[in-house]
Amino acid sequence: MTLENIKKFIAKENDVMKRIDVFLSENLPDLSRSYIQNLIKDNMVMVNMKNEKAGCRLKENDQISITIPAPVTLDTRAEDIPLEIIYQDDDLAVVYKERGMVVHPAAGNYHSTLVNALMHHMDGKLSSINGVIRPGIVHRIDKDTSGLLMIAKSDIAHRSLSAQLKNHSIKREYTLICYNELKEDSITIDRPIARNPKNRLKMAIVEDGKRAVTHIEMISSSKGFSYAKATLETGRTHQIRVHMASVNHPLLGDMIYGPKTPKLKIEGQLLHAGTIGFVHPVTKEYMEFYKEEPEIFRQMLLKLSLID
Repeated sequence: MTLENIKKFIAKENDVMKRIDVFLSENLPDLSRSYIQNLIKDNMVMVNMKNEKAGCRLKENDQISITIPAPVTLDTRAEDIPLEIIYQDDDLAVVYKERGMVVHPAAGNYHSTLVNALMHHMDGKLSSINGVIRPGIVHRIDKDTSGLLMIAKSDIAHRSLSAQLKNHSIKREYTLICYNELKEDSITIDRPIARNPKNRLKMAIVEDGKRAVTHIEMISSSKGFSYAKATLETGRTHQIRVHMASVNHPLLGDMIYGPKTPKLKIEGQLLHAGTIGFVHPVTKEYMEFYKEEPEIFRQMLLKLSLID
């Protein structure tokens, strides 16, 4: 069994005013500065028992700790897994990820991921920017979230789509079923999100986290539940799930952010990434795609009288 490696340091006089990422890269030469910055973003670095940003300047005698995840060797071989390809050309593809499928290999999910399927269906023609573990992956959705994903088949396409994500120009609309009836036709949730300082496996509303904005429009409500559309302005990990839980509307089936004693026993949040729109990296044409919700989602809408 491999364990996380925790290293601790104390800032000396000649370390005063150094950035945390610079200090750690000097003391851990085997780790790249970008890797250290990612660990800082993931709250794996603490200064005086508190999470700080990469640009924080050190003071003498500051106590710094860094948790380095254990290395994992992953298998990313092609697998002949059924995959619905909505669109593809030489530069990109739009695919439908089914509920229950993991996007890329990670600890505990080495096979049967979307990446394994992509490597088979795309004949290995996928962008290399995210390395061998996540070829072609520009963005992700959670395991139990169904919906559309953009896939980059070339590095040029990958850079363009990533830039569009960064400047928030990509259209991403989700539908969801949540607890409690929405009292307003539309709401905007603007609350910062970061790793939960008490549990790194969860995200949370954190005062100094990254800005996160979700626009919610009610479609219908009945019997203590609501059916709504969520439009992402930003794209943080678990954003819709955390935001909805923060306003007392956790998603139905959410095992992490939902109620401990749910009214209905459903494993996995009922969240669907149904619409995605972007500018093609090569043709510069705006493209938009839609995929209806899966059957389990539609059945629950009928059961809760949220649709006729």
